[in-house]
Amino acid sequence: MNSFQINKILGALLGTCLVLVAVHMAAGAIFAPRVAAKPGYEVAVKQEGSGEAKAGPKTAGEPIEALLASASAEHGAQIAKQCAICHNFQEGQGPKIGPDLYGVVGRKVATAPGFNYTAALKALGGTWTFDKLNKWITDPRAMVPGTAMTFAGLSSEKQRADVIAYLDSLSKTPVSLPKASGANTPAAAPANPPAAAPAQPKAPAPAAKE
Repeated sequence: MNSFQINKILGALLGTCLVLVAVHMAAGAIFAPRVAAKPGYEVAVKQEGSGEAKAGPKTAGEPIEALLASASAEHGAQIAKQCAICHNFQEGQGPKIGPDLYGVVGRKVATAPGFNYTAALKALGGTWTFDKLNKWITDPRAMVPGTAMTFAGLSSEKQRADVIAYLDSLSKTPVSLPKASGANTPAAAPANPPAAAPAQPKAPAPAAKE
């Protein structure tokens, strides 16, 4: 093989390489990914109008005393049926998985006879007031960390008030429930009573006849 043929082969190989390099560069220019100006992902965020007020913090729930004024012990008894798996409600029936709930309103915490309370609940102290029962029924484990009670709680304020009204009825001497504001209250006298009409002048008496 002479030098002319060798040059032809080398030239063909060189041309092929040049073509491959050109194709590679062209493909890279066409299909190269777009580089973001800022690293990370772009997340679409809904912009608030300038005139819209920002949402404030959640307001506290209505006091349990106000809810008890219109609570239904009958409805509370229906809700409390789910608690009958762990608790007795009638006098003298004793504890089950949980303590007896007869007379619980006004009773000292962790003192129901025949039940072994956790140290966490014993440390709570005090008595079962309406407010304390409301917090307990809302979320027992949040109120008393370490309690063995697994009840998830009632999120409805109305249901909690009805259950507490029912528990209050389970006693020989129930605690008086709060009354609705304004009930049996006489109407207040108006601040500015209308002025009395001026007295009309009396007509002169007729002269006596002779």
